Amino acid sequence: MLASVLCDVARLEVRVVPRPMVLQGQALVRVSAVGLCGTDSHIFLGHANYNTDKRGVPIPLVLQPQILGHEISGVIAEIGAGVHDLAVGERVVLDQGLNCHSLSRDPICEYCQTGDSHQCEFYGEHGITGLFGGLAEYISVPAVNALAFQSSLDSVEAAMVEPLGCVIHSLDAVRLAYTRFTLNAESTQRPVKSTLVCGAGPAGLLFVQYLRRVLGYEGRLIVSEPNAFKRKLAAKFGVDEVLDPTCGNLVEAVKDLTGGKGVEFLIEASGAGQVLASAPGLIQKQATVLLYGHGHAGVDLSVLNNVMFREPTIITPVGASGGFDPDRRPTIYRRALRLIERRQIDVGSIITHRYSSLNSVQDALASDINAPEYIKGVVGFSETGG
Repeated sequence: MLASVLCDVARLEVRVVPRPMVLQGQALVRVSAVGLCGTDSHIFLGHANYNTDKRGVPIPLVLQPQILGHEISGVIAEIGAGVHDLAVGERVVLDQGLNCHSLSRDPICEYCQTGDSHQCEFYGEHGITGLFGGLAEYISVPAVNALAFQSSLDSVEAAMVEPLGCVIHSLDAVRLAYTRFTLNAESTQRPVKSTLVCGAGPAGLLFVQYLRRVLGYEGRLIVSEPNAFKRKLAAKFGVDEVLDPTCGNLVEAVKDLTGGKGVEFLIEASGAGQVLASAPGLIQKQATVLLYGHGHAGVDLSVLNNVMFREPTIITPVGASGGFDPDRRPTIYRRALRLIERRQIDVGSIITHRYSSLNSVQDALASDINAPEYIKGVVGFSETGG
């Protein structure tokens, strides 16, 4: 089969690689669509490498090339022995993470017992930790990692289940944490009156929609984003104020909007280091800070001293953990799929670039991702062939 292989930093090659074997309890999926994530970009550019040896040391790409892609939809092509709840031809979205349920471990580890599957003691991740990802014609996964759906949902939009699942998990973590200020507070609680989302990329725009359309958050919602195209789209999703951090002082603007106090809830979805440097002036004392974006390069971490002085609750969720349904499939992925199917969350508007071949991935990650009107790219293939 063909696959887009990352054989060195910033160098992808379309190569012929062996088609995965289908073992007992597994399903072979013909890939229909793969979202291009910020994590893919970090790995591609050499800013991160999550494929490590037993000592935790990253393995160079020239020694172990990788197949990226972890936001995956597809069609069941073959099922292994013992799989009775999937059928060839069914359309599916995938949980790319391997955990105790995926690996049929007994007993399961303490993290899988509490639904925190992305922290599984035996965790592995297709497209991220060295396991073959979705930028290939086929991928083989445990059957419980495949969620079938019968709707007419576009396969490209179905690939957005994973990033939406990460947003759901993040806000679930905020709502479960002990915080001074509470989203949609009851009468005995202090409410979150103002929320600032830094970054209106795919994650930021999903956070905005989920807050408004699913959680019913009615407080002030502010977005900070330097890109005019992204600011315009954010405004359509129910944001009260959209700020350009390159024009004027962001801290002063947020203070003006919040009566001088700062916000009770800050969502950092940009990966921009300057946000951490500005955070003390953006938040109220004992605010909740959700660190979602990755990167933050070029900033001395001593800036956290002043953040810590304000005593915020800092939450750093990863992935789409959230427990398992009775069929051992991931609850959060199923919730995300249903929200997209019902059009409660609009992912189509976020997908600005659609690609039709593996050959396009090099340019997508090397240059397109920096284009002014780029928000989200997805590689989509025919569901009748790779």
